[in-house]
Amino acid sequence: MTFGVDLFWSFRSPYSYLATPRLVAMERGYDLTIHVRPVYPLAVRAGDFFAKQDPLWIAYLLRDTMRIAEMQGLPYRWPRPDPVVVDPATRAATPNQPYIHRLTRLGCAAAEAGFGLPFLFEVGMLIWSGAVDDWHAGDHLAQATARAGLDLAGLDARIAADPDRYEAIVRENQDAHRQAGHWGVPTCAFEGEPFFGQDRLDALLWRMKQRGLKERGSP
Repeated sequence: MTFGVDLFWSFRSPYSYLATPRLVAMERGYDLTIHVRPVYPLAVRAGDFFAKQDPLWIAYLLRDTMRIAEMQGLPYRWPRPDPVVVDPATRAATPNQPYIHRLTRLGCAAAEAGFGLPFLFEVGMLIWSGAVDDWHAGDHLAQATARAGLDLAGLDARIAADPDRYEAIVRENQDAHRQAGHWGVPTCAFEGEPFFGQDRLDALLWRMKQRGLKERGSP
């Protein structure tokens, strides 16, 4: 029996990026399908979220994500440009967002095409690895999309033909995210139980094995 997990994931979340290689390995190694459900980041969903945090929160996030990346051997640098344009005074998202809406809808279109997780992996590496500056410029995004097995122009055209439908998919994902029992990313939902954070993937795997998850190819 193939198990299914819903993955609520944001293109602006370093923890989502840090979780993705392990999720790819998990799906490759076990009889498991990960259903990718992109959501907008909290900076967009809840504009005052960061303004309400303790000033130490940002400094800790940067330190924590850097050491996790080092521990896992992943390249990591805060994106240039940031996928969410923020007001430096308030740390809230500005009304004009040239990147995050497109990225999130592309993630939904990739999931719809059956290549959701490869798309998150490749585009996440492009944005967060620090391998390139200006990840949004030139053909960087098109090349990452091609590595995931998809055509960027085709995805963009599909979204442009019916943008309201893809925006509705994002809203449905966000509603399902809360119904699953959490609001942060990455969250994996399995049989009605949420597993929030890149540090809960071992707990997710343990729970699925309790329910009978098998390695691929095992009897």
